[in-house]
Amino acid sequence: MIALINKLLDWFKALFWKEEMELTLVGLQYSGKTTFVNVIASGQFSEDMIPTVGFNMRKITKGNVIIKLWDIGGQPRFRSMWERYCRGVSAIVYMVDAADPEKIEASKNELHNLLDKPQLQGIPLICSKWRLLINLVKKMYFA
Repeated sequence: MIALINKLLDWFKALFWKEEMELTLVGLQYSGKTTFVNVIASGQFSEDMIPTVGFNMRKITKGNVIIKLWDIGGQPRFRSMWERYCRGVSAIVYMVDAADPEKIEASKNELHNLLDKPQLQGIPLICSKWRLLINLVKKMYFA
């Protein structure tokens, strides 16, 4: 058990402490993906966001780490693109708006659809309610 925990810690360190990493943020519309990117990039939080049309890519440098973030639109018409932007990345971040119970089931179904893609096997997946991630990033980079 300890060996498994050590391997997990080593993987986590390698993922977040290498010089360059690429993350794809996916989730239903209004799940906080763009807000998360903006908080990482500038430390600023804004409630006034417009939905992402297609995708946005942003490179952010924090210390010696360059993070390339793919923010993919969550509307139904863009969900078919998720797999394409998830291939070959360091990790997939799946965002959930837990404050909207009506979307939980749809979010779960989309997550399962993504996990069923054989091309994405072996890519680490991080799932979170967006406020938890934002609080973590604030503590790591802006405290």
